[in-house]
Amino acid sequence: MPEHAQTTQGRLRGVNLAMIIPPLAAVGAILVAVDARSWGEGVLLALGVVAALLVIERWTAGDTSRVALPCLIITGAVWVLGVLVTNSHTAFYGITIVGPYFISQLPRRHRLPATLALSAFVAAAGAAKLLESPADPSGVLVLYVLLPTGITVVATVLMFANQRFYEVIERSREREAELAVIRERIRFAGDLHDIQGHTLHVVKLKITLAEKLLRSDTERVEEELREVRALVSDTIIQTKELAYAQRRLNLAAELENAKNLFEAAGIRVRVNREADPEERVNGLLGQVLRETTTNILRHAQATRVRITLSGSGITIVNDGAPEAPLPGLSGLATLKERVNDEGGELTVEQKGGRFVTAAEFPGPHSARPLPAAREDER
Repeated sequence: MPEHAQTTQGRLRGVNLAMIIPPLAAVGAILVAVDARSWGEGVLLALGVVAALLVIERWTAGDTSRVALPCLIITGAVWVLGVLVTNSHTAFYGITIVGPYFISQLPRRHRLPATLALSAFVAAAGAAKLLESPADPSGVLVLYVLLPTGITVVATVLMFANQRFYEVIERSREREAELAVIRERIRFAGDLHDIQGHTLHVVKLKITLAEKLLRSDTERVEEELREVRALVSDTIIQTKELAYAQRRLNLAAELENAKNLFEAAGIRVRVNREADPEERVNGLLGQVLRETTTNILRHAQATRVRITLSGSGITIVNDGAPEAPLPGLSGLATLKERVNDEGGELTVEQKGGRFVTAAEFPGPHSARPLPAAREDER
């Protein structure tokens, strides 16, 4: 059984221990006090109660293999002796607890026959009282046959329902663990796409520029190739950090990187910094900016880009958007789910040749306002 399932089951059993044992012990004590007419009868009836409580306590601890069968034999013997020796019609109390539990631990194909066998034993032991009291068959039938057998059947059904409840809880926990693994794989794939896709497109852009300048400006070509090498080295480092869960995007670094890339592509950039977003969404906004930068370089013929930072998020607007339908931007679609998970909203809009990407986190924020709205432009 998975560790998380064992933990959940142990906690639920602990709750059951605190909720079930006190009332069962109280009922058992009352039955012993009411039905026992001597110390011997009291000891016999108490033995059945103690055996039943022992099974429940061991079940809570997850260790009943050594006590279940002996306690079943003891409670069965108490019932038989209670009918034939002490004339106690409440001696069945222990077996109605131990019997259903014992049956619930059997393989599924054996449970129905075992339930029928247990019910038959309880009824047969009670019916043996007719041999001693033939003058009152109706009273014997009710107190020693119908009542004990009915309670045994009901207790068995309730035990099955209780066990089914545990199984449902365990399966639910297992499904939650599986979903968590799937979500983590999707997140990892998205981060890997952010790193590799962005880098490969920038490398392509710089190599294309180097090819154009190969014969006219060799110094610039060398500079572009050095930047490509540095970019590839940085990507290798980021990929290792991602693999070891150490990667953290920084919005300020991504902002500077985006400005440099747009400038290299001949795109004019304007940055309006109204306030610094709060720290908890810094990395996520950096991912939005990185993905949007890649999309602009890949899909648009932009000449101008405006980036606006506010206390609640970031907005990127570019021109040169085609009039064709909005392309499928899988990276932004993945980021939209992450932003939603953090309580924000990511929107994209294409209209009049402009493309707008905005990530907003409404509500109170601990954004740090800048001394004055600052605008950087290249």
